[in-house]
Amino acid sequence: MARTDHSFPAGSGSPAAAPAALRGRGAVTNVRHRFQRDDRVQVDDGWSASGLPADFVESVPEFSSDASSAARVIPILPDSRLAPAAPKTTVTAEEARKMLSRNDSPDIPFDVAVNPYRGCEHGCVYCYARPTHSYLGMSPGLDFETRLVAKANAVQALRAELSRPGYKPSPINIGSATDAYQPIEREWRLTRGLLELMLETRHPLTIVTKNALVARDVDLLAALAEQKLVVVYMSITSLDAGMARTLEPRAAAPWRRLETVRTLTEAGVPVGVLVAPVIPFINDESMEHILQESKAAGAHYASYTVLRLPWEVKTLFEDWLNIHFPDRAQRVLHRIEDLRNGRRNDPNFGSRMRGTGIWADLLRQRFAVATRKLGLNRHRLALDCDRFQPPLAPNATPSLFTAAASGTSVASSSDFQSPVGAQASSGVPFSDGLPAVSGAVGRGARQLRAIAAGQLSLFD
Repeated sequence: MARTDHSFPAGSGSPAAAPAALRGRGAVTNVRHRFQRDDRVQVDDGWSASGLPADFVESVPEFSSDASSAARVIPILPDSRLAPAAPKTTVTAEEARKMLSRNDSPDIPFDVAVNPYRGCEHGCVYCYARPTHSYLGMSPGLDFETRLVAKANAVQALRAELSRPGYKPSPINIGSATDAYQPIEREWRLTRGLLELMLETRHPLTIVTKNALVARDVDLLAALAEQKLVVVYMSITSLDAGMARTLEPRAAAPWRRLETVRTLTEAGVPVGVLVAPVIPFINDESMEHILQESKAAGAHYASYTVLRLPWEVKTLFEDWLNIHFPDRAQRVLHRIEDLRNGRRNDPNFGSRMRGTGIWADLLRQRFAVATRKLGLNRHRLALDCDRFQPPLAPNATPSLFTAAASGTSVASSSDFQSPVGAQASSGVPFSDGLPAVSGAVGRGARQLRAIAAGQLSLFD
C-alpha cells in the first residue's frame, strides 16, 4: 500500500471562510465548471454597505444626561441587496433525440440506461452526476439542483428506439445518473410513462432511487415483477434524519425509504438496498445498521460504494465539509486520500467504486460479514429478456394476428402529455434514423477480472 503524505493540509479551503449553507440545498455555491473561461465574484467595496444615500444622517441614541453631547453619524446597516435570494427550482422542457445511453464499464452491472431528467432536485452534495451539468453550460453546484431539464418526449423517443429492427433487449437501468423519482416527477410523470412502455413491451429494467415516490407506481412494478422484469434498488446513506437532511436535502427521509422497501416487497417486487456512498467519519459507522433495517423491511439484495469526487464535486464536497463538519473536515479528506492512493478521486475501473488499501479492505470485510449474517445476496434474480415484444411505431396500426398472438388488445398508442404550459426550449428535431449501437467489446473479460479482484459493483 502506498503511503500518503499528510504533512500538508488535505483541503485548500478554510472553515472560517466557507460560504453559508442554504436551507433545502446541498451545494452552497455555483462553482465554476471546467469549460468556463471566466469567473465572476460579487465583492463588497464598502460604498453600499448602508444601502442609504450618502447624506443620510441619524442621531446617536441619548445614553447620557448631557444631550448636547449627541453627535450625528452615518449609520452602518446591512445591505439587503447583497443577500442572494433563495434559489428556486425551474424546469425546462427539451426534445431528446434518443433515450438509450450505453456503456461498457466493467464495474457497472448494466450496459444501457435511461434518464428522463437532467439535474436532480434532491441536492445530494456527493452526487457523481453533478459534472454532467457542465455540458449544458451550467454550474455543477446550485444549478444542478435548481435548473432542471425534463425530456418531455422521453416515452416517444424510447418507443422509437425499442421498435428499431434488430434491437436486442438488455435490462435498462432507470436513474443511473439523476434520480427518476425526484420531486418534479410528481408533476411530469415521465418515469411512470416509461414504466407503462416497459410493461407494454415486456422489457426488463432496474430502478435506482432514494425517493419514496417510487411506491406510487407499485401497480406497474408489481405487474412487471410477476413476469420477472424488474428489480428496485433503494439507496440509503444514513438512518439519522438530521444527517440525511444535510447530505440529501430533498430526498425522502430514511424511515420513508424503509417503508417504501416494505411496501414494494409486500407487493411482490424484489428490492435491494444500496449503502451508497460510504463517507469516512460521516456515515461509515451506519453500514451494518442500514443493512439490518433494510433486511427487516424485506430487502433481498445489498451493495455499497465508496465516495467518489470527480471533477467539480471535489470543490463542492470540501465546501460542504467546512460548513457542516468543520471539526473533522481534514480528517475526512485524509481518509479519502487513503482510499484513493493519495488522491481525492480514482477514475480507474475496478477500484473507483470501492477504493483500495487497508481501509477499503476493512469496509469490504464488514459488508461481507453483515450480509452473510443477515442472509442478503443469497441468490440473484435473473431478469427475463425473452418476453420482449417490439412496440408499435408511433401512429402505426397493429396487426390483428400479432395482437392475438401476444394476448393484448388492439389499441392506438397515446402520446405522453407534458404539464400545461411546458414549452420545448431546444427545438431539436428528431433525426430520420437513430445510429445503431453495437455491443460492448471486451466487457465480459473486464467483468471477469473485476469479479476476481472482488471489486464488481454497484449491485453485485
